[in-house]
Amino acid sequence: MSPVVNRLLSAIPWRRKKLHTIRRGRISRALSSLTAETLDANSDFRTAGNKFFETFSEEFEIGESKITMETGKLAPFANGAVLFAVEETKVLSTAVSAKSDGAHDFLPLTVDYREKQFAQGVIPGTFMRREGAPRERELLCGRLIDRPIRPLFPAGFYHDVEITASVLSSDGNQDPDVMAANAASAALMLSDIPWGGPIGVIRIGRIDGQFVINPSMDELSLSDLNLVYACTRDKTLMIDVQSREISERDLEAALRLAHPEAAKYLDPQLRLAAKAGKQKKEYKLSMISNAKYEKIRGLAEASIESVFSNPSYGKFARGEALDNITKDVKKQLEEEGDDEGLKFLSKTVDSVRKQVVRRRIIGEGLRVDGRRLDEVRPLYCETSSLPELHGSSIFARGDTQVLCTVTLGAPGEAQRLDSLVGPPTKRFMLHYSFPPYCINEVGKRIGLNRREVGHGTLAEKALVSVLPPEDDFPYTIRINSEVMASDGSTSMASVCAGSMALMDAGIPLLEHVAGLSVGLVSVTDPSTGEIADYRILTDILGLEDHLGDMDFKITGTRNGITAIQLDIKPAGIPLDIICESLEPAYRGRLQILDHMERAINTPRTRDGRKSRRILTLKYSNDAIRKLIGPLGALKRKIEEETGGRISVSDGSITLGAKNPAAFDKLVEKIASIIGRETEKGGIYKGVVTSIKEYGAFVEFNAGRQGLLHISELSHEPVSRVSDVVSVGQVLELMCIGLDVRGNVNLSLKAILPKPVSADGQSSCVRNEDDLPSHRPSKESSPAVVIRSADDAECDHHREEEGEKRKSKESAAAADKKLKIGTIVTSRVRQVRQHGLVLDLGGGIRGMYRFENGSRREFSIGEEVRVKCCSFSGKGIPVMSLA
Repeated sequence: MSPVVNRLLSAIPWRRKKLHTIRRGRISRALSSLTAETLDANSDFRTAGNKFFETFSEEFEIGESKITMETGKLAPFANGAVLFAVEETKVLSTAVSAKSDGAHDFLPLTVDYREKQFAQGVIPGTFMRREGAPRERELLCGRLIDRPIRPLFPAGFYHDVEITASVLSSDGNQDPDVMAANAASAALMLSDIPWGGPIGVIRIGRIDGQFVINPSMDELSLSDLNLVYACTRDKTLMIDVQSREISERDLEAALRLAHPEAAKYLDPQLRLAAKAGKQKKEYKLSMISNAKYEKIRGLAEASIESVFSNPSYGKFARGEALDNITKDVKKQLEEEGDDEGLKFLSKTVDSVRKQVVRRRIIGEGLRVDGRRLDEVRPLYCETSSLPELHGSSIFARGDTQVLCTVTLGAPGEAQRLDSLVGPPTKRFMLHYSFPPYCINEVGKRIGLNRREVGHGTLAEKALVSVLPPEDDFPYTIRINSEVMASDGSTSMASVCAGSMALMDAGIPLLEHVAGLSVGLVSVTDPSTGEIADYRILTDILGLEDHLGDMDFKITGTRNGITAIQLDIKPAGIPLDIICESLEPAYRGRLQILDHMERAINTPRTRDGRKSRRILTLKYSNDAIRKLIGPLGALKRKIEEETGGRISVSDGSITLGAKNPAAFDKLVEKIASIIGRETEKGGIYKGVVTSIKEYGAFVEFNAGRQGLLHISELSHEPVSRVSDVVSVGQVLELMCIGLDVRGNVNLSLKAILPKPVSADGQSSCVRNEDDLPSHRPSKESSPAVVIRSADDAECDHHREEEGEKRKSKESAAAADKKLKIGTIVTSRVRQVRQHGLVLDLGGGIRGMYRFENGSRREFSIGEEVRVKCCSFSGKGIPVMSLA
């Protein structure tokens, strides 16, 4: 207990207070009764003061956005921390580094981007009510930050560096990814970590042909271009594009606009660093001396050049030969006891390889595999590789091989997204897999891999722009891209294989999409650091990607570009060189498209037993609740039993199954629970519940009652209903219509084969073959159709909707005005195969059936004298010639 409190307590007259005084909490009242003089006398008593944070900020505008960068208030212990704000969206980026290099021979840079649900005022819906492992979007945003900042760290800097970007609040109007990248650049500038920044990152959209700088999420949904561009003051560092077949010329214009706009982020970062930045620390760089480098180069260069000058080497044979050279140099250094040379052997040999390859390409125009600089590797295309699946294909370019499969699902199987911005679901997914066997290695596959997520998303963005609209093709689509063998550009091979697999699945793509990687080999002037000479390589190998300066992945159709991803290794490349690379990429893309179109150029028709089926049905909400069951238990049970999927929305359900057999099982199961909409011409199973003199009542379609009239039992005359059917008998019946009161009329004879007379003619009109589309199409939503009086027993074609309405009214009038024996003059309204439809006047129509031997030629409009001889079971006047 502090002395101040002791002195305060000693001033209270304890002895005059009883124990219950303390129990009743009167100590607080006793303390409050202390006079101001008593507190003044105890001068050691102090109250808590206010803590002040020294903050520094910069405000500026780009496009229509007001941007604020602030440091000093949050994360004060971080090496560098910046709060980046645009309107109500705020992102905090921090940068820290390890004090020691950890004995690495590479830069261990980690970028962690997180979007926690508190940023939008939502509690996570997980069981633990907290965020789990990073989602795909978070991994992609982390890669977006990593790619432009990595090339600017100095060579030999192998200290652990960690960039953390956290979205603190989001109003849904701005995508935080670009904000986080700029904030990460500013945090590195404030820190003592050696780094060659700053960088500027900007997003460009295009709406109605007009470019928009830093578009909002609403504007981005209307844009046909989503370009993210990162640069230093004079060089490009990273490009990421998703577009709807934008031309190379328009893309170049967007890049030319993006560079100066992105450079506007640089000066505010420099001003903030001048106010609050730390002095850059002298970190230890792992560098080999020039003498040791020249020694190892002398031992290895000649052998390496002999390997690279032999184009007959394959990937693994070349790799084995290069490994043997490294082993020979290592053995010689061990004999000499050269510890420094052994420490840097791997990096040094890799540098020698790089110099040899680049010198041959620049000086002689010769590539490792003997191709010309603009030549595409040999291609192989195959579709329907796995006929059991909805769609499949194999695409190979050189030694790179990819197998793609397509799976179609119901709309309810779309991926649900929990990101702060963007749509809540995604109906098209491309999942890329890079198993260790594709490069003949052993490895474990645990969790999401950032590289696999990035490559899969690039291929997904390339293909999504050519998919049909969701209204025209409501399926959920999943592509699995399995890399079978890798020697460079597996993501671009996934685009080509995915495009063919989509067409093989019967999806009506707008165009085929192909992609390839363009590389760069350059020579830098040591005095100025500028590129003195360079060569652009079309369709690079994995080795050329590793030893070159650029991996420029470009996908598109014959009409334009759909996606781009640019990664570089040096500290920036001039934009002119990047724009120049678009032309050889276009020429190479056309060559690949030619091969793909020869394999498959139109969507395949998939009506066989393996094709996916989907159907949307309309139901009342009460019926849908009955189908779902308590907590969705019944719905889950149906899906488990049938293997299908049920998607529920207000007033409708969508059914999906992997093949027609499973689909029929699913439809039958649902029909047994809630039935389906009754359609004229539909075939239903029913149970006879009661028998009357005029027919039988049948329960069908999950409890609905229908009348099977005695005239619809058989093609032959029936005297008693019980001679044909019995109570409890299960029948397959056709709905032949609903009367004006909604009662369902059923027919048994409509699905029975009609008897044939002696002259080979059918003696009865109604038969399943004579009726139009009796069975409802499972690809369309059935609807309730009211029967028409024009659907006479001699009629085997449908009338138009307006004629059906008039015919229904005529049948009702006929019952009232016509009597058996009445003779009237009628006009021929229609001539059918088995009889006539007659206009009896007053809106009344009747039918006349040709008898054997009595058929003659009638013309429409001809007057015919007829006599009413009977009425059909449906109330239609049956006439004979008077």
